Amino acid sequence: MEFDFTKEPGKTLQKIDFENKEKVLVSIIMPFYNSKNYIRQTVNSVLNQTFPCFELIIIDDGSKDEESLKVLDEVEKLDDRIKVFHKENEGLAATRDFGASKASEESKYLFFLDDDDLIEPTYLECAYWTLETNQKATWAYTNSVGFGGTEYTWNVWFSSGKMKKQNDLVATSMIRKSDFWEVNGYELREKAVNEDWNFWLKLIAKEKFPVRMSFYGFWYRRKDTGELNKSVQNKARAMQIIEATAKNIKKEVEAIQYPNYTYDWEEIVEHIENEPKIKRKDNGKTNILMIIPWMVMGGADKYNLDLVQGLDKDKFDITIITTEPAKNMHRQKFEEFATVYDLTTFLSERYWLSFINYIIEKNNISIIFNTNSETGYSMLPYLKATNPNVPIIDYVHMEEWYWRNGGYSRDSSSVASVIDKTLTCNEGSRRVFIKDFKRKPEEIQTVYIGVDENKFAPDNYDKNELREKYNVTQKYVIGYICRITEQKRPYLLLQVINKLKAQRDDFTVLVAGTGNLYNKIRNKANNLELGDSIRFIGNVEETQKFYIACDLTLNCSIKEGLALTSYESLAMGVPVISSDVGGQKELINEDVGVIVPCVQDENDIFKFEYSDDEIGSYVDAVNKILGDLDKYKSNCRKRILDGFTINHMLKNMADIFDNITEKPNEEKIQNGKALSKTTDITKELIVKHFVANRIKYEWECAEYNKKHETTKNNYKFQLFKDRMWRHAWYRGLIRLLQKTRIINKIKRITKVEA
Repeated sequence: MEFDFTKEPGKTLQKIDFENKEKVLVSIIMPFYNSKNYIRQTVNSVLNQTFPCFELIIIDDGSKDEESLKVLDEVEKLDDRIKVFHKENEGLAATRDFGASKASEESKYLFFLDDDDLIEPTYLECAYWTLETNQKATWAYTNSVGFGGTEYTWNVWFSSGKMKKQNDLVATSMIRKSDFWEVNGYELREKAVNEDWNFWLKLIAKEKFPVRMSFYGFWYRRKDTGELNKSVQNKARAMQIIEATAKNIKKEVEAIQYPNYTYDWEEIVEHIENEPKIKRKDNGKTNILMIIPWMVMGGADKYNLDLVQGLDKDKFDITIITTEPAKNMHRQKFEEFATVYDLTTFLSERYWLSFINYIIEKNNISIIFNTNSETGYSMLPYLKATNPNVPIIDYVHMEEWYWRNGGYSRDSSSVASVIDKTLTCNEGSRRVFIKDFKRKPEEIQTVYIGVDENKFAPDNYDKNELREKYNVTQKYVIGYICRITEQKRPYLLLQVINKLKAQRDDFTVLVAGTGNLYNKIRNKANNLELGDSIRFIGNVEETQKFYIACDLTLNCSIKEGLALTSYESLAMGVPVISSDVGGQKELINEDVGVIVPCVQDENDIFKFEYSDDEIGSYVDAVNKILGDLDKYKSNCRKRILDGFTINHMLKNMADIFDNITEKPNEEKIQNGKALSKTTDITKELIVKHFVANRIKYEWECAEYNKKHETTKNNYKFQLFKDRMWRHAWYRGLIRLLQKTRIINKIKRITKVEA
């Protein structure tokens, strides 16, 4: 999913009401100059913050436009935390310094925000927490979004060495007030000379360093008339100042850059020293704390998003905590309907529990809901011990015997004594909980995840047009859509196609999705000479368009809960052939498809050899469906409408939340109270989880930071070249190599980007 630049913060004023606002902790400094067009939205983005402990100091830098001054007067009346000062025009640097001088004595941090830029609702809160838990850091900033005249996302690895040559930072950040004054603030009194870049270099020269929070928290409005554009026009003077300041930097400094792994058996912190004592007013709603791993998009993640989007916002308020490092390209979709904190982007693991404790208290959490977060499961006993009256619910999509001998089902069952209700997506998994994990039947409930029948509606799409798009000319199209991984058995698919091809030549298989086996499967298809019968189309964002191009879909998985792809396919009027795993046969009956016995043992998931009987069963099923295709298609959508829609799921979930809030499980409350006497044990469960998952977490961090490491290495190579270029013999050698064209061969061999 691409970034959606239409989702600008502050379009409407959505202030959160608090019972108490602790003393001013952050002084927001906002220069203002004839900015009637944008300041309302900018101020809205400040007043919408989830963190109320701020003052907003707006400095009018000698505006002459009467309409702008009138707007400023109106803005000042929006909130008693807003203060406006007027002064003669001096430019940005002087205005920021003046604003900082007006900051409350009790504030600890300064936050600079221009009058046309925007911040996401959690910016101040996350920045405050990251600086309080990284006491040696001087400032904190987020990745940024360019919008307006130019649209882009800016996610760049911090390098103090690179900063001497190029400014990768924006002015907006949270800065320790003491450090700001240690370097005399911005200090410059010239206009449009890269005053913010110069300020960062002054801090670096004092060996100060930042925290880079890795979420898109800042929106930088790009205009042809902005200060950046003026600095470009005034480049010669600006660079003269920058170079003079850069000479004061004697050594590189290292930033703290998230996500990273730093945990090593340290004591888990339950409350930080300067934790703000704030509490939202009672909103009369059920306040749910939802703990999930990330905001990517698989079947389980789609359920999370459907739930967050669909729950009645007049009855439920949702706060989301995520616990796995990821690029989270669907975060914006979640943020439309919930407050989101990705812990991996701004906090070290040692402090995660303290932040969750703070959120439970601040947001009056009435239900804790964990879905597919291993970290969440490790914390549930502690959270029940410290909040015995808050019920806990979890949702498990399937048991996986090949992964930790049960996967999330085992996690859930290991802490069943504190879970009021475990939900699962199919009856087969419910039976496994009861039979294999000895769970109480009344504590396990099936809630089918469902599908949006309005979005997945075949009448909205033209089959012929989409077949043209995929360049399909054969009579029949067989669809295969999933992550191309071992669990989905794509090698079995190839063998099914190979055998089917020997019987008929009137079909094309469309393979949608990517995964760790994607390239290997493509190569294997070529080796089997299946090129004419199979087409790989990669990830598909609008999956409904994929289904409408198909006549049937195949699911060869060795394990499923109840596959989202099966719901979607049937909703689009497309029959499904599936292995008999999980709850697939609860949805796919003989009227809408075929269930094929799964012959392979689950523990043999990494063996890619399949019996002739299993391969033959899929081939027979395909022939059976294609032989009476119209009959099957006519039943598919009705099957979904009769009980497998998202609306059915949402009603069931709302009823469960209501019931568990009104009648929490008394046994679980008592278990929580008993645990409260031994919270050291519950904290140790979290410690062991963090340490045991170190390799996985470090790998996820490396995957997120892979692009940055490449940039970092290229930059180091560039620094080496810059140093070497000072030597006459090196310059002579390079010119000789260029003349003989040898250097181009070297570049090709080393693949170094110049």
